Amino acid sequence: MSTLQLAPDRYFEGDAARKAIARALYEQVRALPLICPHGHVDPRLFAEPDYLFGSPVDLFIIPDHYVTRMLVSQGVGLDELGVSARDGSSVERNHRMIWQLFAEKFGLFRGTPTGAWLNHEFFELFEIREKLTADSAQRIYDQIVEKLATPAFKPRALYQHFNIEVLATTDAATDELTQHAAIHASVWTGRIIPTFRPDAVVNIDGDGWSDNIQALGRVSGVSVHDYHSFIAALEQRRAFFKQMGARATDHAALSPYTVQLSDAEAGAIFQRALAGTASLSDAQMFTGHMLIQMARMSCEDGLVMQLHTGSLRNHNPSVYARFGRDMGADIPIAAEYTRNLKPLLDAVGSDARMRLILFTLDESTYARELAPLAGHYPALRLGPPWWFHDSFNGITRFFDGVMETAGVYNTAGFNDDTRAFCSIAARHDVWRRASANWLAGQVSRGIIDRDDAHELCQALCYGLAKDAYRL
Repeated sequence: MSTLQLAPDRYFEGDAARKAIARALYEQVRALPLICPHGHVDPRLFAEPDYLFGSPVDLFIIPDHYVTRMLVSQGVGLDELGVSARDGSSVERNHRMIWQLFAEKFGLFRGTPTGAWLNHEFFELFEIREKLTADSAQRIYDQIVEKLATPAFKPRALYQHFNIEVLATTDAATDELTQHAAIHASVWTGRIIPTFRPDAVVNIDGDGWSDNIQALGRVSGVSVHDYHSFIAALEQRRAFFKQMGARATDHAALSPYTVQLSDAEAGAIFQRALAGTASLSDAQMFTGHMLIQMARMSCEDGLVMQLHTGSLRNHNPSVYARFGRDMGADIPIAAEYTRNLKPLLDAVGSDARMRLILFTLDESTYARELAPLAGHYPALRLGPPWWFHDSFNGITRFFDGVMETAGVYNTAGFNDDTRAFCSIAARHDVWRRASANWLAGQVSRGIIDRDDAHELCQALCYGLAKDAYRL
């Protein structure tokens, strides 16, 4: 049997003295409550007191495109992993067979953040002490099944076990938030809050846009027939989300392009979209204009605005056609922020009411654009490394590229940005260790002293996220 171990000083670099500093910093933040202000956990987990995760495959493989994309890259089909096809065609249903395949391929995750998160979950949460291999697969499967059947592994119990203080979900503008209403109506005290995401009704070139506009009209009670009624419906939905506890909005766009259109120009594009004749240029301009409109609304209602850009979605057409979106086939592209964001920043960049948190997949913009922008405009904060970069190396590159110019306090701390609920504690642990390691390097070079490092570590691992998201 190959023993599974987690090195106590993992991610700490340098000589013994520097590691000792990192260890001391980490120990002071290791047990802090988790602030989870942006993620994609299904609120149904907490709305149903007796919710069950299902099998180990349901928990670790099917919903997690971090896992499935690596396996797909090595020729494993999504159908072999039990991922449901859009056309209802047959996929593998034997979860023990899927788990066996996963175990046989688990070596692919060595040295990756996904492998680190999974091993952390296996070791710390499920008390597994042998490596996942072809030989150990079924023993570990049975051990996980046994744990998942106990009350301690219900989502509400794990929320308390992870010491989560607040967890935000991400919800479509047309979502009626019935799961959140059920949580509010229960006696459970966990804080689960929605996040307003209007992409499906704002991005006029998206699949199903017309159907989404009809849904927006139904749930808002506003007949959406022109640009003005569209804006009114969005404002109504934002007010409802805020009433249900929302603290933020979330927006995804291919680029950070923004443009200020007149009402007449925006209205003409909206009418072309309703008629099905809008061009790609129309779609780009309308999304860019609506980002400024969303910023205007944030100034008025106080919701923090998040912007995620730089992902070319659904790059693999055959995967998208059969399995749909969010299947690991989204690929980063280069981004430009200084000119593209200027119209938005001209409008709200110095407005004390505004809070805009930026996320990028283009690391080359850290020092060149994002840090200088956040280091000047009061409205801006920089979100943590996202998606392909939420790893120890990605976090370290972010710190090295951003902090000297923007300063720690113009960043937004950490968020886990995950659908995989059981990975949340593991992801926060990597951030906390990486923060301690980076600050230990600052102390060892004489740039800051230990008192400053302790204060900054607390901020990076807890305080900045609460402040940035007004929690």
